[in-house]
Amino acid sequence: MKNVLFFLSLTFFLAACGDSPATEQPLDLEGKKALLATKKSALRELEREIEQLSAEIEQLEPTKEKAHEPITAQIVQRTDFQHFTEIQGTVESDEYVHASAEVGGRILELPVEKGQAVQKGALVARLDLEQVRKQIAELETSLELAKDVFERQKRLWDQKIGSEIQFLQAKNNKERLEKSLETIRFQLSKANVYAPVSGIVEMVHVKSGEMTSPGAPIVTILDPRTVKVVANVPEIYLQSIKKGDKVALRFPALDLEKSARVSRIGNTINPANRTFEVEVELPNPDRILKPNLLAIMLLNDKTIADVPVIPLELVQQEVSGRNFVYIVEGEGDEAVARKVYVEIGDSYDGQIAILEGLKGGEKIVVEGARIISDNTPVKIKETN
Repeated sequence: MKNVLFFLSLTFFLAACGDSPATEQPLDLEGKKALLATKKSALRELEREIEQLSAEIEQLEPTKEKAHEPITAQIVQRTDFQHFTEIQGTVESDEYVHASAEVGGRILELPVEKGQAVQKGALVARLDLEQVRKQIAELETSLELAKDVFERQKRLWDQKIGSEIQFLQAKNNKERLEKSLETIRFQLSKANVYAPVSGIVEMVHVKSGEMTSPGAPIVTILDPRTVKVVANVPEIYLQSIKKGDKVALRFPALDLEKSARVSRIGNTINPANRTFEVEVELPNPDRILKPNLLAIMLLNDKTIADVPVIPLELVQQEVSGRNFVYIVEGEGDEAVARKVYVEIGDSYDGQIAILEGLKGGEKIVVEGARIISDNTPVKIKETN
């Protein structure tokens, strides 16, 4: 057909040129302008005739079957679209417990080491309380004397000899020494320090032979069976999360994802960064979650119920800014691609909600969507 059009154009052009012999070309400016206007008018008429002939030839010439573009397609599904906000947090543990002595003294024995598992009540340190034993011996000697003095004063008081003040002083001195001896003997029972909880020895603060004071930590024990993820959440999400809500937790270093419920929401807003604390407790029986491990908390801040959801990459955009997708209409050899304009909603994790334009159940073009146009014949390829 292109050859026919070419020869028609050439014939009409030669005919138009043949009407005006070269010897009749004007030499003056006005004459040349008039001749140019005449030629342009003839050219427009020629283009109109060519267009008309082309249309007539199109109608008369048998149509050639266009090639079908191979594509893949999938059915548009309606589902609940959920959008999540990712908040960075860390793993923490409340089960950090210090094992400390109630009395001061030199450490004689330290039978545990860092990383060792201990049971509640296990011996973790033994103190040298020789000074306490000496104090006990001294108090026992003083108490024997005080008892003897008290007995003598009592016998005299029973015989109405001596003053009441002397009797009361002797009695008070005996009772005071008895109480002091009871107290110091109780301190002697604190020579051994035991683990207050079961867990792992996270840190040993002193060495054997060193001095320790009352209340100073000797070892720190961590119970890793229960941990929590703590995240600072921006205040704009105050209404998006409540205690008891189920959240997803990702641990990038472990390539692990867990779900748990919010156990605590902070009562105050941090004025420095306008955030509030959210805590999520979760069991850790295999002890794989370590304190200070990075965690990502996924907060469901928006849900659209029963809406068409498609892969984000299938949405294309015209220069004008309008969004569209291609769907397949027809079956078999009659299948063609149709451009459908859509109104998009939120997107998350490679999926996007379609608010208008699709109803669900349509066949949307996946592979090949970038190389087809509206009304392009298509053939759906088989996929494994």
